[in-house]
Amino acid sequence: MASGKAARVGEETRIDKVNAELVTLTYGTIVAQLCSDYDSNYAEVNKQLDKMGYNIGMRLVEDYFAKSGSQRCANFRETAEAISKIGFKIFLNITPVVTNWSADSKQFSLIFEENPLADFVELPDDGKAQDELWFSNIFCGILRGALEMVQMQIEAQFVTDVLRGDETTEMRVNLIRYMEDELPPDDE
Repeated sequence: MASGKAARVGEETRIDKVNAELVTLTYGTIVAQLCSDYDSNYAEVNKQLDKMGYNIGMRLVEDYFAKSGSQRCANFRETAEAISKIGFKIFLNITPVVTNWSADSKQFSLIFEENPLADFVELPDDGKAQDELWFSNIFCGILRGALEMVQMQIEAQFVTDVLRGDETTEMRVNLIRYMEDELPPDDE
């Protein structure tokens, strides 16, 4: 019986690895298609990735609470730690570092030591992508959508990316305001 359980654990790990690689390759294909559809207008590609992420984040927050058993965070610092240590861990098996807090505790950075979306990726060599494309911009939208569902309006943007030749991949997150209980946009 113990060997059967060990075999199942091994299968789950193999399946998780296959799923992670499938997500990575599928995401790369989506970004490549957007680059083609928008004729390498990377500002528009970034916008579309953010929009896709926003829609995912709005739905992902329910899974987050169901899988983590977490309650609402008391403040933005707790939220940042939960995003890093629970959210990214549950869904991508990574734990970005929370750092660079602003004095008013309304801004922080997430430093990605690893980014599964960027595995096997080379940006287009067209002289523009290195300066204009934020390949993992879907993460910004996911955070925006998920946090909006818990009444936090934020802005998120990448400021560095190893795919662009930077030493680290850093996302800056800025709390705009706590929202009153409102319906999400376009939801009536």
